[in-house]
Amino acid sequence: MLRLSDIRLDIDHTEDDLEVAILEALGIAAGDLLGYRISRKSVDARKRHAILFNYSVVVEVADEASVLEKPDRSRRIERIPLETYRFPGRAPDPVPSRPVVVGAGPCGLFAALALARAGFRPVLLERGKSVGERARDVSRFWKTGILNPRSNALFGEGGAGAFSDGKLATQIKDRGNRCRKVLEELVAAGAPEDILFWNKPHIGTDRLIGVIAGLRRRIASFGGEIRFESKVDDILVEKNEIRGVVLDTGETIPSRCVILAIGHSARDTFEMLSARGVALEPKPFSIGLRIEHPQKMIDAAQYGRFAGHPRLGAADYRLIHHCSNGRPAYTFCMCPGGQVIAAASEAGCLVTNGMSGSLRNGPNANSALLVGVSPSDFAASGPLAGVAFQRRWERKAFELGGGGYRAPVQLVGDFLALRESNSTGNIKPTYKPGVTPCDLASVLPSYVIDALREAIPVFDRKIRGFSRPDAVLTGVETRSSSPLRITRNKNMESLSVAGLIPAGEGAGYAGGIISSAVDGIKAAEAVARRYGMSQAAF
Repeated sequence: MLRLSDIRLDIDHTEDDLEVAILEALGIAAGDLLGYRISRKSVDARKRHAILFNYSVVVEVADEASVLEKPDRSRRIERIPLETYRFPGRAPDPVPSRPVVVGAGPCGLFAALALARAGFRPVLLERGKSVGERARDVSRFWKTGILNPRSNALFGEGGAGAFSDGKLATQIKDRGNRCRKVLEELVAAGAPEDILFWNKPHIGTDRLIGVIAGLRRRIASFGGEIRFESKVDDILVEKNEIRGVVLDTGETIPSRCVILAIGHSARDTFEMLSARGVALEPKPFSIGLRIEHPQKMIDAAQYGRFAGHPRLGAADYRLIHHCSNGRPAYTFCMCPGGQVIAAASEAGCLVTNGMSGSLRNGPNANSALLVGVSPSDFAASGPLAGVAFQRRWERKAFELGGGGYRAPVQLVGDFLALRESNSTGNIKPTYKPGVTPCDLASVLPSYVIDALREAIPVFDRKIRGFSRPDAVLTGVETRSSSPLRITRNKNMESLSVAGLIPAGEGAGYAGGIISSAVDGIKAAEAVARRYGMSQAAF
C-alpha cells in the first residue's frame, strides 16, 4: 500500500476531481489504480481568497515499484505497512480475578471494552447514571438550577466529554495504532465514518450520547458488566497490593487489578486515595473564563468570502499569547455554533464548559480563555492543594452570580475598561440557568485577570472582532484538566499500590476524548501484562 499526501483541490471539487488528481500525482492510468481511501482531509484556509481542501490517501496500485521509482514523486508518496492494533493478551478461562474499572468516561469505557474483548469479563463501575438518564438530569439542572451531585455534566456515563463539542483530535504520538482503533470503535458504536479521516473530527453531544450507549452495549456483548450509581468509597489494600474496592453501599468487590479512570473532578475519590496513602502529587493546570462571539463573525474572520459555504461549516480557531507576566494565555475547547454550559458537580461551586451539537449551527461561538497556574500559586501545599484552589474560585463565582448557579458575566468592553457590566448587549449569553452582569475581576486571581486583559486585544489581531465590546465573558472555567497526578510506574501501576492502575484525565495522564481512550486501552494492556498473557487480536 502507498500513501499519497498533499493533494490540494478547490472547495467545490467533485469525487471525480479527487481521483483525477490521484492519477496525475502517481503518474498512472486509471486501470492501474486498484483502489483508494481517504486517510486525512483538512481545510487549508491560509489564503482566505482561495480556500482549499488538502487530502492524504492510501492507494493500491498495480505496480508499486514503478510508481516509487518515478522522479520527483518520492516526496509525496511512501510505502506504508498494513498494520492494525493488536491487544497483548487473552484472558484465562476462568478468569481468576475479574478486573474492576472505576469510571465510565472515555478512559474507562475503552479500558473495559479492550478487557471485555480479550475475555477478562471486567466490572465497570460508574457513580453516575446511564447517559440517557444523565442527559435528562443535566437538562433539568440547566432549566431549574437544581444540581444532582452524582449525575451532571461531569459525572455519569461518558464522562465530561459527553457534554462538550465531542472533539476527537489529539496531539499524542501513537505508534501502536491505538488512536485509529479508538476511532474505528466509535464508528462501530454509531459515530459517523468521516471521523476516520477529518483532520479535526468531532461528533457533537447530540450524537455522542448515542455513541456512548453503543459502546456500553459492545462491552456487555463481550461479557463485561456495567453498573451505574455504584460509587467507590474505598479501596482494599493488603501488603501494598490492591485487593478490591468498597462501594458506598458497603458492598465489597474483590479484584487483583483495579483501573482508576475517575475523571478530573472526582474530588472525593482523590481525598480517599490520599487518606489511604496512594502516591499523589499536585500538577499545573489552567483556569479562566468563557468568551462568546457571533459565529458568523468567526466564519468571516477565518473564511472571508467563503464564510457560510456548506462544505466548510462553522469555523473554529486556536490562539495563544505569552503574556508579560510570564504566563501563557490561550483558547481551549473552542465550540463552534455551540453554547456555554453549567458544569458544576459540587453544591455552591460554579463551573462552566462549552458544548456543541453535531451540526454546530447555533448563533454563538464560544471558547475557554485560560491562563496557566502551577502548584506554586496554590495557597496550600500537598497533593490536594490544586483542588482547594479550584474550589476557592468556583465558590466566588457562585456567590457573584447570586446563587442558583446563575453565572457571572461581563462584556469584553467593560472588562478591558475595568468597569462593571450592568447588562448584556447584542450577543445573547447561552449559559443556563441564567446570568448576572457584574465585574469579573474578583472571580479569578489578579495575575489571571491581567493576563486575559493583555491577551484579548492581541487575539483580535488574528480574529477580527475578538475584542468587540459586546462579546460576553462568563466565569469561571476551572476544570480544564486534573489538578493532580496519581503517580504510576512504567508498568502503569501506582507507585504505592501494586495492581492499582491510574489512567486517563483524572489521573493526570491524558486530556480529551481520544487521549483518554488511548490511555484506557494502555491500562487494559497493563492488566493483560499482569496476567502474563500472550499476543491476541483485539
